[in-house]
Amino acid sequence: MAKRSAASSWQKYWQRAWAQALRPGGMSAKAKKTSARVVKATQVAAAAASAARRLAKPVVEGARHAVKGGLSRPSPPPPGPGDWLTGVAAGAGGMRAWQLYRPPGTRFGERLPVLVMLHGCGQDAAGFARSCRMNKGAQREHSLVLYPEQSRLANGQRCWNWFETESGHAQAEAALILQAVDQVCLLHGGDRRRVAVAGLSAGASMAALLASRYPTRFAAVAMCAGVAPGLAHSTATALRAMRGRGRSAPPPAERQDWPPLLVIQGQADRVVVPANGRQAAEQWAQATGAMATAPRRTQRGQRHPATVTDYRREGRTLVSLVEVEQLGHAWSGGPASLAFSDPKGPDASSLVWRFVAKCWAEGQ
Repeated sequence: MAKRSAASSWQKYWQRAWAQALRPGGMSAKAKKTSARVVKATQVAAAAASAARRLAKPVVEGARHAVKGGLSRPSPPPPGPGDWLTGVAAGAGGMRAWQLYRPPGTRFGERLPVLVMLHGCGQDAAGFARSCRMNKGAQREHSLVLYPEQSRLANGQRCWNWFETESGHAQAEAALILQAVDQVCLLHGGDRRRVAVAGLSAGASMAALLASRYPTRFAAVAMCAGVAPGLAHSTATALRAMRGRGRSAPPPAERQDWPPLLVIQGQADRVVVPANGRQAAEQWAQATGAMATAPRRTQRGQRHPATVTDYRREGRTLVSLVEVEQLGHAWSGGPASLAFSDPKGPDASSLVWRFVAKCWAEGQ
C-alpha cells in the first residue's frame, strides 16, 4: 500500500477541522485542543524560519551580489613575476573577495610569512597592489601578500567600516579578514606564526582594530593615515575623529600585549589630520607600557623629510611614529600616476617591510 504524503495528511486534517468548525456547535474540545497545538507549533516554526533568514541574510545577499558583480570582478593582476590568486571569505558579515600574491620560487609545502594589506576608500585589491608595490618587497622577503577587498554592498565607496563598532559591522568585517588569513594559511602555505597587517586610510584604521581585537594573531601592524581604535562608533563620530575631534579612547586597565605598531602620518593630510598619527602612537604606547625616546629627523635625497619617534619597552621598539612633512593623504613613495600616492615621500613600502621583517625575526 502506498504511503500518504505529509502534505496529503495535513490537507485531510485541515479539511476535517474546518468541517467540524462549520458544523452547528463548532469544534469538539479535543479538536480545539489539537488545533491549538498545531497553531502554536506553526508559530514556533515560522519564528525559527524568520530568525534563520535574518542570520543568513548577509551571506545570501553577498552571494547574490557576487553573482551580479557586487564583489568586484577580478582586476588585471599587477605586473611582475609570481602568482596572483583569488579567493572569497564568507560569514555573518557577508562575503569579501581577496587576492593573494605568491612570489616566484615558492616550493610545495613551504611555509611563508603573510603580510595583509588593506586598501583605502575608492580602491580595490589590484589597484592598491600597484600603488603600494608590496609585491616587489615580497619577492625580496620571500613572503605572501594578502589583499582583502571591500565590497560595494558593504560600503558604496569601498571603505572598510572600521568605525561601525556600535552596530557590530566593524567586528564582523574584522572576522572576515581573519578568515581570509586562515584560508591563506591553510590552503596556500601561510605561516600562522608570522602574520602582519598594514593599511592605508580606512584600511589603516581597520588594521589597527584587527590587531587590537586579535593581538595574538599578528606579529606587527602598520598604519598609514589611519585612526586609532576606539575613537569612533558611527559615521558621524568617524568624521569627527578623522578631523582630530574624536573622543579619546579610555586607556586599558592593564598592559596589553598588542603587536608592535608602525605609524606613518602625513603632516599635510587634510582628510585624516596629523594629530591622529600621534594619538594612535601614544594610545598604543600607553597600552603596551612603552616610553617615548628622543625624536630624530631623517631625509633621503630629495624626498620629504620626516621626524621619527620610537617608543620602547625593555630595549624593544613597540611603537614607531614617522611624521612626514608635506605629505598629504597618500601612500608615501607610491607612483605619481595613481591616486592616493605621493612619489616624493619616503618609501613607505620599504619602511613597512623593514618593520614587519624585524618583528617576524624577533618572534622566532
